Amino acid sequence: MPHSVSLINTIAAGLGLALVFGFLAAKLRLPALVGYLLAGVIIGPFTPGFVADAGIAAQLAEIGVMLLMFGVGLHFSLDDLLAVRKIALPGALAQIAVATLLGGGLAMWWGWSPGAALVFGLALSVASTVVLLRALESLGILDSFTGRIAIGWLVVEDLAMVLVLVLMPPLAGTLGGHNAQAGPADPLWQTLGLTLLQVGGFVALMLVVGRRVFPWILWQVTRTGSRELFTLCVVAAAVSIAFASAALFGVSFALGAFFAGMVMRESEFSHRAAQESLPLRDAFAVLFFVSVGMLFDPSVLIERPLQVLAVVLVIVLGKSIAACALVLVFRYPLGTALTVSASLAQIGEFSFILAGLGVSLGLLPVEGQSLVLAGALISIATNPLWFSLITPMQKWLHAHSSFARGLESRDDPLAELPMTTEAKYLSRQVVLVGYGRVGRRIAQELDAHDIPYVVAEQNRELVEKLREAGTPAVWGDAADPAVLIQAHIARARVLVVATPDAMNVRQMMETARTLNPTIQTVIRSHNEHEARLLTQETSATVFLGEHELAQAMARDVVQRAVAMAVPA
Repeated sequence: MPHSVSLINTIAAGLGLALVFGFLAAKLRLPALVGYLLAGVIIGPFTPGFVADAGIAAQLAEIGVMLLMFGVGLHFSLDDLLAVRKIALPGALAQIAVATLLGGGLAMWWGWSPGAALVFGLALSVASTVVLLRALESLGILDSFTGRIAIGWLVVEDLAMVLVLVLMPPLAGTLGGHNAQAGPADPLWQTLGLTLLQVGGFVALMLVVGRRVFPWILWQVTRTGSRELFTLCVVAAAVSIAFASAALFGVSFALGAFFAGMVMRESEFSHRAAQESLPLRDAFAVLFFVSVGMLFDPSVLIERPLQVLAVVLVIVLGKSIAACALVLVFRYPLGTALTVSASLAQIGEFSFILAGLGVSLGLLPVEGQSLVLAGALISIATNPLWFSLITPMQKWLHAHSSFARGLESRDDPLAELPMTTEAKYLSRQVVLVGYGRVGRRIAQELDAHDIPYVVAEQNRELVEKLREAGTPAVWGDAADPAVLIQAHIARARVLVVATPDAMNVRQMMETARTLNPTIQTVIRSHNEHEARLLTQETSATVFLGEHELAQAMARDVVQRAVAMAVPA
């Protein structure tokens, strides 16, 4: 069969069956991705009937990962990444270590070699970026501070796995496998140093040169007035930069595309670029889940059920508990800890690559790869369930656990206003929830009109900076009544919710209205349906981005038209 026909068959069968089974899954109130995974199992080599080209499917899925990560980068600035570095960097490294020990210990208990145990543990330690982004987008918290922590956490994991993939071949002989290098191996320190130099060079090039070049290129293409060229420029930037970063600097496709999107965000057309690439991202993301299903051999569930169960428990429980504990150690709220732990309760693309490389180097037995794939399939399919349990679990823990209540009310100097706070900030003030791009501009206007306000923000580092600058700020999740109480909501004039996290707005409104029935409330929203519901349910003033932009433009047009109509 010609290659082109095989490509068409793979795309047609993959998307067609994904549509059918995704629709059935939605009808059964299951996540659509469960249907996509099942579609991949059906057209995979381990089930009878039509078998799609697994190699082509994997490459199509890789394109989907590039486009998806590029889209995330378009909404994720360097400032966002640096804002979560104090928790994402140590948290991710510690969580990788804990998960590797759990998975490796399990493999050693089964009688595997130390090298196999190490590879197996590492494969279970890294989560799927694609799955995480889908979950955060569906919950509407991709742009929230908690979402940024989860994304930053996975970026650190990806960087760590790049180093692991580079170091595995030269260390294979030492670990009990066979060395993949033909000639004499370079010293370990030299390999590690070269890898760090390559990754550092790539990041520096993207942040220094890319932040100036790529927005300029996008502007030049926009000036042509061709929508097709604009879309082509966006897709070409995502795929080409990702490929070049992997070929020249040794980083992953996903990481290269992420940084490409992050520097492209400097362009004023970044929002349009995200919209133009959305259909392609969705279609190829579906093919990613289909390709995962194609790798899965259902017979492993019958032949090794207890081992599969143990692997799933390490992924879903072991990693999640470790991540939750680490976030709490850094004194972040319980809700943030539960969200991050649910984000990491799955494994994905890097796990497949690690397992495949481990088998090729003679480190990991073939059954180890099958167990990794089984764990990935089950953890991906069940991941939406863990996200849906976050709110009920948080409420249950608050109601039945004094320890959980203590976590929320533990003594923290940033969780309450200082005793030296001036009286004007404690009565008739504005309570501003969120100090991101929108909140910062609102604060500037309040300062310009000498209106006192108190900021409630989840970013500890940002709260510290605000206090150093003399701005009253309280650290914590404003959905927790204690945070709004510390911001003196009971005596405030206005509550402004400038955070993009729409999930907890109703809880904030309920707390504010209970403590202060006459308070005025202003809410930020992202879509018309959400804005209408919030207006009906909370009686608040809701600002919709597109609507306010249209009104501002219309006022400017009317003013210009009237001015031109008046005779000089």
